[in-house]
Amino acid sequence: MTLSFSGRTVRALAVIFVLLALSRSAKADPAMWVIRDADSTIYLIGTLHLLKHTTEWNRARVLGALAESKELWLEVADPTNQTVALPLIQRYGFDRQRGLSTKLSPAQQEKLKKVAGQYSVPLSNLEPMQPWMAAIILTELPLQSAGYDPNAGVDMILKAEAEKRGATVLGFETLEQHIRILAELPERIQIEFLESTLDEVSKGIALVDTLARAWVNGDTKTINELVVEEVREKEPEVYRRLLVQRNVQWSEKIAALLQRSGVQLIAVGAGHLAGPDSLQMQLLKRGIRVETF
Repeated sequence: MTLSFSGRTVRALAVIFVLLALSRSAKADPAMWVIRDADSTIYLIGTLHLLKHTTEWNRARVLGALAESKELWLEVADPTNQTVALPLIQRYGFDRQRGLSTKLSPAQQEKLKKVAGQYSVPLSNLEPMQPWMAAIILTELPLQSAGYDPNAGVDMILKAEAEKRGATVLGFETLEQHIRILAELPERIQIEFLESTLDEVSKGIALVDTLARAWVNGDTKTINELVVEEVREKEPEVYRRLLVQRNVQWSEKIAALLQRSGVQLIAVGAGHLAGPDSLQMQLLKRGIRVETF
């Protein structure tokens, strides 16, 4: 397998922002929440950005909420727009002055070599990458080899359905903001993030299987324990930027949406809807009650 920096690279960005992927075929009943006031209804669903095309999940309730909605809010309105994404990846994802290997210790270089060899990725392809970008690429590999496709992900399904129904698709962030969350991490943190990724990739998809069962069962407690708390403990700065900071920002935007009237569906990565710093908790701090739907 060779690596190209086109659609595959763009789609890989979604992996790390969701923190989840479904690893078996099963009928899922995704966890959903709802916010209501006198003239507004906002539905919330935690999404999986990559799925197998054979995965069965209960779409009726989600599509019912979408049918009521005039707007669909995603993390990024069009995350696979290559015209926008490729220049951003070139700008933020590569270091033309210092190769990746020069930033890593001998032990880290050996881990990188092992994982790259496992998935037939030439080290020369990874060498010009920033550490965070290499981590994104290497996160995708085991999922890709197991048959996961962003085109089967919940976000893309909802986006296509919303456009078919004439609903407006909006994003909480621009694609540049999305990319800069990791690109602006200090180099030391990026390297720690890459090493953690190498350790996880080497374990295969066993963790993904466990997360899949949790998502299928709407088990946000397990998602919190295995994903959210794991990141918070091992990568606190990544946790702050990836989850907490964004949840705070999104809660502010949702509060503004409630000042309007109508119905919206919000679909963001499931990791944002679990744990003590979840989007629901940030909304509660603003006095906004979120109920299970």
